[in-house]
Amino acid sequence: METAEAIRHWKQKRNAVILAHFYQLGEIQDAADFVGDSLELAKKARDATADIIVFCGVRFMAETAKILNPQKTVLLPAPDAGCPMADMITASDVLRMRAEHPGAAVMCYVNSDVSVKAVSDICCTSSNALRVARSLREEEIIFVPDKCLGGYVASFLPEKRFILPEGYCPTHHRITAADITASRAAKPGAKVLVHPECTPDVAALADFVGSTAQIIDAAVRSDAKEFLIGTEEGVLHRLQKLCPDKRFYNTGRTQVCPNMKKTRIESVLLSLERLQYPVTVEEGLAKRALLPLERMFAV
Repeated sequence: METAEAIRHWKQKRNAVILAHFYQLGEIQDAADFVGDSLELAKKARDATADIIVFCGVRFMAETAKILNPQKTVLLPAPDAGCPMADMITASDVLRMRAEHPGAAVMCYVNSDVSVKAVSDICCTSSNALRVARSLREEEIIFVPDKCLGGYVASFLPEKRFILPEGYCPTHHRITAADITASRAAKPGAKVLVHPECTPDVAALADFVGSTAQIIDAAVRSDAKEFLIGTEEGVLHRLQKLCPDKRFYNTGRTQVCPNMKKTRIESVLLSLERLQYPVTVEEGLAKRALLPLERMFAV
């Protein structure tokens, strides 16, 4: 039995659903029941009725799924798939910043550890960060952990003061303004679409800045035929499938997240066969982390 066929067999047998992020390998995306960005996947996990959620992504995503749907079994096929940016902030850091800025709201990017969510006021994703920030009545916002996404949101809200730590995404920081300039010279007719986790000088050179789902939507809607994509290159697989008449390129250098690429099609099958690598979150911590996630969905 071929791997894809075996996955379908075990998925039905286990009453499982497979969720995959746009940054996953193409064959993982093709095997998934749903492919999306962090916000879309969180909603799918929250609303899942299957007994088992196989989460093809990184640990904070699988933990979020477990928090949102605690009665389900959540499996992470690549148990060592972490997130360097999430590791750049701790709950202690957040509590220290709270003490230094007692009137500030803590807005937490979902790319964070569950313990950080648990001491935050509200969560956000790159898709809804600006909307969430606008919903807050506080004039000061502690935004953790990504200084680039936080700074991008802050640029639209001069009436608010953002406190930003030094967290960042190493994959997006590998994209430079020089890469964008050189890529434009090589593909002068191409539109440049980048993620707000990129540095400000990169975002300033783009035709469009948005989350992975927003980048995909912008490319689908555009009349342009060539695009330079400034985010993890797994998204190119989805773009090419949706728009076979258009051409998509990265911005000149490898844009691979090593952790997102730890999931292999064989490990997805093994997860289903053996029910291996279930995600657990301590109950009290999960309840505290659920509150800022629910507040996000309410915005």
